[in-house]
Amino acid sequence: MPYARRDILTWQPGTYYHIYNRGARGLSIFHEAENYLFVLRRIKQYCRDFHLTVIAYCLMPNHYHLLVRQDGETPAGMLPQRVFNSYTKAYNKRYNHSGTLFEHRYQAKPVTDETYLLHLCRYIHANPVKDGLVADPGQWLYSNYLEWVGERGGTLVDRAFVQAWVGHPTTYREMVMDYLRSRQLPEPVRWFLEELEV
Repeated sequence: MPYARRDILTWQPGTYYHIYNRGARGLSIFHEAENYLFVLRRIKQYCRDFHLTVIAYCLMPNHYHLLVRQDGETPAGMLPQRVFNSYTKAYNKRYNHSGTLFEHRYQAKPVTDETYLLHLCRYIHANPVKDGLVADPGQWLYSNYLEWVGERGGTLVDRAFVQAWVGHPTTYREMVMDYLRSRQLPEPVRWFLEELEV
């Protein structure tokens, strides 16, 4: 089982957490480039403040996925609380919106089996193609796929993790494209990823 049960969730240094949520009633939470950039700036700030490392992320029009490693004592759950509380206030002011922006409280699940980490990363990065927004994951600017494949110099990525797990960027590109072409994954991994469908 790659995830621990939510009702026994504990926040531990050195643990990887998949954090995700979507807009209320499936509606968009991002409308323009500045919305995405606002959230990315906040993620960067709070990751520094809370000693968290971003492994993979993808911000989609109506949902988001973050895979982070908790490197310090501050619970990784503080990241979505701070980032999206701040974003909701800014969103409400900019768009004269009231009421809830998100469908529910963020979901956070520790990834307790490291063999699933790489599959989760490619699932996250494949989201824009899977949802029909772009033809190639490199065309979606609001994920760190381009950092993983060595085409952008952003800082929201752990390059040592990427090097240790995939080596050359071409290897990862091929892994993601293989997943998108075939979706042929081992049964436990397929079950694990289907559980995430947003």
